[in-house]
Amino acid sequence: MSTTFWADLRGGEFSQGYVVADGIRTRYLHAGRAGQPPLIFLHGTGGHAECWSRNLIAHGAHFDTWAIDMIGHGYTDKPAQPYEIDIYVEHLRAFMDERGFARAHLSGESLGGWVAARFALRYPARVARLVLNTTGGATMDPAVMQRIKTLTMAAVTEPEWNTVKARLEWLMANPATVTDDLIACRQAIYRAPGMPEAMPHILCLQEPEIRQRNNLTEAEWRAIAAPTLVLWTDKDPTAAAEVGERLAGLIPEAQFALMKGCGHWPQFEDPETFNALHLRFLKG
Repeated sequence: MSTTFWADLRGGEFSQGYVVADGIRTRYLHAGRAGQPPLIFLHGTGGHAECWSRNLIAHGAHFDTWAIDMIGHGYTDKPAQPYEIDIYVEHLRAFMDERGFARAHLSGESLGGWVAARFALRYPARVARLVLNTTGGATMDPAVMQRIKTLTMAAVTEPEWNTVKARLEWLMANPATVTDDLIACRQAIYRAPGMPEAMPHILCLQEPEIRQRNNLTEAEWRAIAAPTLVLWTDKDPTAAAEVGERLAGLIPEAQFALMKGCGHWPQFEDPETFNALHLRFLKG
């Protein structure tokens, strides 16, 4: 297993850049070429595009692949407002408009899956295939919500090596999966101007009243029309695999896949397995 982003990415061509989407300067990582079917990767709460570093090149061989820092996250702009799901959905729509994508595959992990699912409901004609990877939007567990708030605020308020490391290790089935490169990357992001102010806005979805009004109802899960893969793990710290199975049972004709030995970032923890099953689904 590689230990640096460079080792993850050096096997192919990729780029980093920025576009302005509805006034929001938006950072991306990109692999693939124009003319291939567009694919957009969406990260989780407090995350950034590097969570897809072990998947970008493999998918760029088949898709015009983009991993973005969502609004308020990473090196993307951070307007002062609570980031409820509709804010992320409209930022994604603006990014697609700026790139000229009438339609794209969407693959979201955690918060990113929540955003992708809501996007698929609002803009069904713009979603080709949908992957919901240990997705949010279906649970209301006070202990998990508090854990996310505590670990994240500790890491962003005092972005020392150990506080950032603890936040990342919570995501993984095996804490040793967290590389020094990943810790240093997130530490730099959490030390960047504007992040301490933005994080409470990001964490608004961990407040029960706000989370409840943003969660999808059973009727909404049933209304998703895009071909969907619900991907879960046997060691996810946010929700049991039964949650994923339930969602796959609600979404019409959805497929369900369980990755073993992984926590909340299966795409990073076991990229070989993830890339194989993810590409098989996206390629139909």
